[in-house]
Amino acid sequence: MAIAVGDEAPDFTLKDPEGNEVTLSSFRGSKNVALVFYPFTFSGICKGELCDIRDNPKSFANAETQVIAVSCDSRHAQKMWGEQEGFDFPVLSDFWPHGEVAKTYGVFNDALGCATRATFVIDKAGKVVEAFESEGIGTPRERSEYDAALGKVS
Repeated sequence: MAIAVGDEAPDFTLKDPEGNEVTLSSFRGSKNVALVFYPFTFSGICKGELCDIRDNPKSFANAETQVIAVSCDSRHAQKMWGEQEGFDFPVLSDFWPHGEVAKTYGVFNDALGCATRATFVIDKAGKVVEAFESEGIGTPRERSEYDAALGKVS
């Protein structure tokens, strides 16, 4: 990962499924952010990971942390998937220029053309307080990694 603990999180603006722009820095001073990159919309492991976050929001809420999920899929695909799954956090499209934000964070898989399973927990000041990545695209992140990371911002 190109972005390390202690670095300032690179700012970005991406579109949500409705076409609204969401800017990372808009959360500074008010919310911590769990920036959750995932490889593919409509895939099983991604669904499991994001549904776990959806179904267990208490630790994020207690840590005053906004979850933002990002993939390189189109916002139209994300809209259909988000409606199916009932995600209550922003799911943003890093579709065009393809994977630009994932590349900035050092978590773009060139061979597959997608983001890896990487998470950056960013404090209210915009600094990365924790970063973790699964061993491979077929390996989900552990919930315990989120819980440990959230303990560093609360």
